[in-house]
This record gives sequence, structure tokens and C-alpha cells, in this order.
Amino acid sequence: MIAKTIRTCFPIAAAAVSDKAEEINKLNVFPVPDGDTGTNMSLTLGSVVKELSSLPADADMEAIAAAITHGSLMGARGNSGVITSQILRGAAEGFVGAEDPITSADIAAALRNSVKVAFKAVRKPVEGTILTVLRDISTRADACAKAKDSYEDTLDAIVVEAYESVARTPDLLPVLKENGVVDSGAFGFAIFLENFVAAALGRTTEVEEISTTFEGTADSAREGALDRVKIEANDDWEGSEYRYCNEFLFKADAPFDEDECLQFLASMGDCELLVGAYPDYKIHVHSNTPNLVLEHMLNLGQIYEVFIHNMDMESRERTAKIHEDQDASEQASEPAKPLGYVAVAAGSGEAEILTSLGVDVVVSGGQTMNPSTADLLEAVSKVNAEAVIILPNNSNIRMAAEAAANACSDKQVAVVPTKTVPQAFSALFAVLPDSSLEDAVEAMTEAASEVRDGEVTCAVRDSAASDGTPIHAGDVMGIINDSIDVVGSDVKQVTLDCINRMQEEEEGDALTILAGSDMSDEDFEDLIAAIEEAQPDLEIDSHRGEQPLYPVIFSIE
Repeated sequence: MIAKTIRTCFPIAAAAVSDKAEEINKLNVFPVPDGDTGTNMSLTLGSVVKELSSLPADADMEAIAAAITHGSLMGARGNSGVITSQILRGAAEGFVGAEDPITSADIAAALRNSVKVAFKAVRKPVEGTILTVLRDISTRADACAKAKDSYEDTLDAIVVEAYESVARTPDLLPVLKENGVVDSGAFGFAIFLENFVAAALGRTTEVEEISTTFEGTADSAREGALDRVKIEANDDWEGSEYRYCNEFLFKADAPFDEDECLQFLASMGDCELLVGAYPDYKIHVHSNTPNLVLEHMLNLGQIYEVFIHNMDMESRERTAKIHEDQDASEQASEPAKPLGYVAVAAGSGEAEILTSLGVDVVVSGGQTMNPSTADLLEAVSKVNAEAVIILPNNSNIRMAAEAAANACSDKQVAVVPTKTVPQAFSALFAVLPDSSLEDAVEAMTEAASEVRDGEVTCAVRDSAASDGTPIHAGDVMGIINDSIDVVGSDVKQVTLDCINRMQEEEEGDALTILAGSDMSDEDFEDLIAAIEEAQPDLEIDSHRGEQPLYPVIFSIE
């Protein structure tokens, strides 16, 4: 019966952890300790599910224990995944030989073995982590066995203890208390245990319905743990001493000194783990020199399935995601404003200016990287407004913008057909406070149409200017209102020629000019000085647009 129970319940519990992986990830307050704890635990458990599914229907507990041991070892990801693999191995091996019906004594024995195996794998166990929770539920199971409680009551008791232990983790590990969270690995383990027990006791058969099925003390224990959680972005974290998380599978050519190998791994960094048995092992270490780790192990055998993660980058991505979620949460709690804006921009400087002018969401894109209808729809969905105006800022993006407007069903969406970012600047200035969608579109469209644009870029193939002048690949082109009117070899001179020509055709009062990513500050300052000399009556508003491919974009009004 125990074999069948494990085989039935394990996939359900693994699925529950997978469903909550992102929630578990956000709890991680270290700059990294494998900053994707939930993901890593989910991948580890998923590998076991795959291994179990390949067993014959009549597989006994010994075969299931072997599958759990092998599957979790081969699929273990990150520090949390490797430790989880040893917890599973110890518990599974502890149930081998147990007879039906299972008793509280059998559960206690399996958990004692799990504690033994897991603690042996970690050279420097830290209190307030998944290992603490494992030890606490083992102690509770021993007490249940001594009291001769039923196996049902014992299972319920260890779930309660798991969550109560999770709630205590901030009191044992200062960094958790400082950041207002419980330990992520411990929380993930409690979720797995809760859902496994729920399935084992037949409380539900639907994965999505598990996780909140316990009554009374288990519910309050879980809530007690969650009450300790207040996820916040950790912008001032100084970072770990070690940057890379190294993990890989290792097949030894011959028996070797495992303690000596662990000492070497410890000299390379921290969080060192070497688990398994000859000849197959899983190795994990945080280090600044992953190459030296791999080179050393290659002298002892073969390495494969190598994963090297940059933990600094993971930490920044996690913090950015939390900021994004917090902003979305704050926005969702605010009443929707009447009118919002989505705009497309190719450069970071352009995006900053658009944001300062009231654009809610800026979508990255431009001449050579047009955003899709789906990209624009997603941006619209992020705007907390009753109506949204899209500024495509490129003729090639207009159709996608209109398709997005037509596809949106939960709010009014309109498109102001801007061809350039400077047109968008003028259009945004033209909107009056409290304008209706229709009035705003009309005013913005009219304002954009009055803007005369110029762009300077380099030709990528031979062509001809509007007057028939030959253009060769590499020539500098001046584009005025979509027409190639100036050809030359120097960005500065072509820009001046374009501005002079536009002023001769129709004198304007103000020039807005954006420097591209390929133009240096020095060259941009030199260009502005030349324009001021050539057009002393023209008011110049200059910015870094950082757009690619176009060293200069400008408009005259």
C-alpha cells in the first residue's frame, strides 16, 4: 500500500509546488542562494515524477525508493534541489521494509532516516532553513509514535509542525527577519508535504483544489507562516562573495576520497554539496571560478549536464520582478484614470522622455524591431485607465497598433498614427486635462501632423535619393518627411543640410533633436554648436535619445 500511495500522491504534491513556484521564488532574500528556489524544487520533483512514471504498475517500495533516489539526484537543481533530493532519498529508503498498514512508528522511522541522510549531505547546516523544518517534523513524528497516534493523525500533525516550523525560521536566521520573509526552501517543502498528505488521506483528487483543504490547526499553522511574509524588493543588498552557482552531474572513473573532494569544493566557494554514491554524484558549489571546479573534477571522472548560473544577475532580475509586481499591485488598488497612453520607442532616452510626458507603458521597438499586436495588447492591459491611446511612432507599426486597438475588449483603445517619436512629443503636449478619448485623439493627430521630421542614417545598400542622386552603401542619408533628400558622407553636415533646407522651405521656431546610441556626447555637442551658428533664431531642445541606427532624429515646429 505504501508503494501505491507514494506513487499516486507524489505527482499531485509535485504539481502543487510547481503551481506555487513563483510565489516561493519571491521569498528568497539571499542575493542568490539559487534565487529560483521554487523553480529548482519544482524541477527536482518533476524529475522524480518522470522516473516513477517509467516503473511497472506492480513496482514495490524498494523499486520506488530507487526511482526517487535516482530521479531526484539526476534532476536536482540548485542548492535547494540537491538538499530536497537527499530528504526524499532518506524518507523513501526509510519506508523500504515497512509493512502494511503503515503506522506512526513507520512514519517516524522514515523521517529519522531522512534527517540522517540530509544532514550528512550538508557540511555546514544552517538553522532556519529546510533542514530545520525536516528535523522539527521528525521530532513531532517521534512524539506521535510514542503516543501511538494513528498514521492519519501523525500525518496531520507533521503538516501542522511543518508550517509552524516555517513560521519560526525568521527567528533563527537574521537575514529572514530583516527582510520580512520565511525561508523559501522551507516554505516549498511544507507545501509539498501538505499536498502529499492531503492526497494520501483522500481529501481531494484535484490538484488545483488541494493546498487549502485542511481544517482547523493546519489552516491556522499555514496562515501563521504566511503572516510572517512581507515580500519586499531588496535594492541595497551588497551581494554574495561568490557570483556563480555551479552544479553538474559527475560519474567517477574510480573510487575517490569524497571528504577530500568536499574540502576542495569548500576552498572554491561555499554551499558545497557532493551527494550520491559511487559512481554517480551530483555536485553543487557557489564559486567565482567555475572553470577551476570543472577542471578539478575532470581529473577524477566525467562531468555532464553542467549548469552555471550568474547569481548577481538572478538577484537583479528578482528585485526588478518584485518592483514590477508591487507597482502593478499599487496600480490595481487605485481607481482607473480616464485616459492612459502606450508608446513605442527604440532608445532608452526616448523612453524616458515619453514617460516624463505621461506615457504609462513604453514598448521597445522601432524601424528594425517592430513590436507585435500581442506586445501592444499586453502593454495596453498594464495601463490602469478606462481608455488608452497608442502612439506607434513608426509607419511600420501602425497596422499592429490598430489591430491591437480592435482586439481589446475590456477598455476603449484608439491609435494616433505618429510616425516618429518627436511627433509623439508634440501630440502629448497637445492633450488638455480631462479630455475625452475622441477630443484627445483629434488634438493629438492634428498636433502630430504639424511636425516636420528629419532623420539621419547610413545606407545599407545602393539606392537613389528623391532627386535621383545615387546612394551607395555606407553613405549618410538625410530623410525629410519620409523622403531621402540629402546624401553625403558626414553625419554633422548632412544634418545641417537637412535643417537648412527645411528652414528655407518653411521657417520654424523650435528644433527638437535626439542623439542616437552611435553618436558620442562630444560629437553631439559639436553638432548643436554648428546648428546654433547656422540657425541663430531657432530654439533648440536637445536630448540623448539612444535610438539605434539613426545617429540623429529631429523635428521642427
